Amino acid sequence: MKQKEKYYTGDPDLKSPQKPFDRAFFEKLPKTDLHVHLDGSMRIETILELAQKDKIDIGADTRQKLVKKLGPGKMHSSLNEYLEAFHLTLKVMQTEESLYRAAYELVEDNAKENVQYIEVRYSPILHTKKGLPVTVILESVVEGLKDAERDFGVKSGVIVCGIRNISPEVSMQMAELAVAFKNRGVVGFDLAGAEYNYPARDHLESFNLILSNNINVTIHAGEAYGPDSIHQALHYCGSHRIGHGTRLKEDGDLLNYVNDHRIPLEICLSSNVQTQAAKTMERHPFKFYLDLGLRVTLNTDNRLVTNTTMTDEYYLAYKNFGLTPQNILDLVINGVKSAFIPFEYKKWFLRDTKQRTIELINSYAKD
Repeated sequence: MKQKEKYYTGDPDLKSPQKPFDRAFFEKLPKTDLHVHLDGSMRIETILELAQKDKIDIGADTRQKLVKKLGPGKMHSSLNEYLEAFHLTLKVMQTEESLYRAAYELVEDNAKENVQYIEVRYSPILHTKKGLPVTVILESVVEGLKDAERDFGVKSGVIVCGIRNISPEVSMQMAELAVAFKNRGVVGFDLAGAEYNYPARDHLESFNLILSNNINVTIHAGEAYGPDSIHQALHYCGSHRIGHGTRLKEDGDLLNYVNDHRIPLEICLSSNVQTQAAKTMERHPFKFYLDLGLRVTLNTDNRLVTNTTMTDEYYLAYKNFGLTPQNILDLVINGVKSAFIPFEYKKWFLRDTKQRTIELINSYAKD
């Protein structure tokens, strides 16, 4: 009788847990966050202190009032409504000190939950209202991240964002800035902002410059618009990763292309539901993508506006989608594999992270 072919069934070093994973497990889990916006991830206390120090009217003078005004974690009718909170945070992010502090504290917050590597994205053009040059704006964030890495051990990189709904000319300015700061803190270029009616192909010149300088690309796509947005990100703009990609499932051929070419998806579960990219958590395609073998990564998007952490996102995925130990290991590994870091460092980072993840999972197995 012909012997049946053996198929891959999971990592042989993983043991079956004898008890459910709790939130403390996911807090200890070594993690990455590849999709986190600086201006959407400030601390409430920091916003209040900066507003008071710089005499900025933010319409709230207490934590309770500011939380009510911002509405962290609330449901929105659209992505555009969700983005309105950024108008407030940007008011207090117009000085070197505030930018440095926001970057430093973001790393500190990630260190508390064992996030090993983050890629912080923002658009310097949105921080020029007090006349700061975009170079100084970028240098302030890079300095904050570097000092925080020294103090907390969390590695990081900056992704500079062009903005869909401002103009292609501004995106080009941001692309030129990213080129100037390549290997000086910048690890990639993105196109963010309102997605509907602002196609990525309008910003093609910016991506030609970025790609000709061998800079990594990730683009917000398939969040507030359908698969055509993802198609443009990949085939017009040469994106190496897709920010969100929630609506990829609507085009099976494109989905298979993304899977075959191992193009990572930066999934942000809580944010996707809050912006109506997914109508409910149960209808989110995250587990469908994961089961198909797509390179799915978990991310926060905006720690403040979404009211989440990386620990929360993993725990949410575990509770809602019944993740297995292999699923969890795959997600952790996908985050490392998808990071915009040099290959030689990535090899070590991957081995170390995989080993520590397996050890943690196995600690929940019966002795």
